[in-house]
Amino acid sequence: MHRRRRTALTVSTALVVGAPLLAACGSQAHPGAAAVVGKDRITVAQLESRVTEVRDAQRSATKDDEQYSQAVSKSGGLARNTLQTMVLDRVLHRAAADKGVDVTRREIQSMRTGLERQAGGSKALETGWLQQYSVAPARLDDSLRTEITAQKLYRVLGADPNSPQGQATFWKALSTASRKLNIDLNPRYGTWDVEKSRRSDAKTPWVKDVTAKAAPEQA
Repeated sequence: MHRRRRTALTVSTALVVGAPLLAACGSQAHPGAAAVVGKDRITVAQLESRVTEVRDAQRSATKDDEQYSQAVSKSGGLARNTLQTMVLDRVLHRAAADKGVDVTRREIQSMRTGLERQAGGSKALETGWLQQYSVAPARLDDSLRTEITAQKLYRVLGADPNSPQGQATFWKALSTASRKLNIDLNPRYGTWDVEKSRRSDAKTPWVKDVTAKAAPEQA
């Protein structure tokens, strides 16, 4: 679609390994919540709604059941990945707010226009973003806001997004924001690794995985 590399929030393989630092007590402390981020409560219903948006968009973008099944298989673990995005967005915006970073509607539209030009139109951009990042068309502008926020935070921090040192500086700022927000995940979705500002799957034998036999994906 387009050759532009996502700036900051695409989780790299380098972030896969990490010990969770937060106790998995979310479902008991906050019934009905998938996560609590500061004073912001992400409910299970809100998370499921976001997942449904993606699945509906994938269904609309495919010609038949076989293509839809392939799309689903390429985005396995969608609920957990979506929650990761929802929480990380809040962490990023807290880190950005702490540095006085803001994003305007004009900046979002400017980025979108440029990406649409590269992709060959609005529909092509929406389809590409859905396929590559599991972002429903209705959430595209939100995703672009996150992209711009990350870019601007890099600049304010004086960090180079293409260097290990710059990336370390960026993620340190997010780690600081994570710690301030005291993030609490429902153990069904893992735990939050404060140092790496990402969700980690936790081994919680006392939590029964009721989705283990569900198809086509686990929650």
